[in-house]
Amino acid sequence: MKLLVTVKRVIDYNVQIRVKADGSGVEKDNVKMSMNPPDENAVEEALRIKEAGKADEIIILTIGNDKAQETIRTALAMGADRGIHIKTENDLEPLAISKIISKVAEEEKPSIILMGKQAIDDDSNQTGQMTSALLNWPQATFASKIEIEGQSAIVTREIDEGLERIKVSIPFVASCDLRLNEPRYASLPNIMKAKKKPIDTKDASSLGINIEPRIEQIKVEEPPVRQKGIMVSDVAELVQKLKHEAKVI
Repeated sequence: MKLLVTVKRVIDYNVQIRVKADGSGVEKDNVKMSMNPPDENAVEEALRIKEAGKADEIIILTIGNDKAQETIRTALAMGADRGIHIKTENDLEPLAISKIISKVAEEEKPSIILMGKQAIDDDSNQTGQMTSALLNWPQATFASKIEIEGQSAIVTREIDEGLERIKVSIPFVASCDLRLNEPRYASLPNIMKAKKKPIDTKDASSLGINIEPRIEQIKVEEPPVRQKGIMVSDVAELVQKLKHEAKVI
């Protein structure tokens, strides 16, 4: 069984985001970048499935500029087998990402596609669902537990009401929740080995699919600064301010 895991290079979650002066986006130059945290859970789950003897190969897929290969190397150092880098200089929308993943899946024919439930930079939470629809595969989103049973899997999902267990047939697409596992750290020997593992690079324009954006980003602005709270001496003063200043009563 072959596993395809998608990973994304994002601004590290510890970094304070800064908006560019011209409002065209956020600052990424000289900013620490890392693998999207839920994608780390997807890589870890793939490794555990392989270690359990239920998979033979783990392929890491990323989409982005040349620096995105650093993210692939991180996953290879964790234990993945090889990488695929779809090169593009543009920030792609979820639908375009899903088309690329589907194209790669048609060529590689994986049994399971694993990805993070969403990226921390845009929080779209759309790629897994769209990829499932394009491939016409079952989907198991927000997975907090995956149990492979022959040609199917029992997936526990995080939902608003609590937990939901579903059964999906293989092949399927799963988006991984942070509660799924605890990602491992790459050891120094594995980091050195990762440098020799193969990465196949292709240009996004060579795939023969339409990845043109459908949404125009007009401007990016920081949220307004929160006003400092007001201390009141008693309930009567509070009611007065709510009535005359806040005008909520």
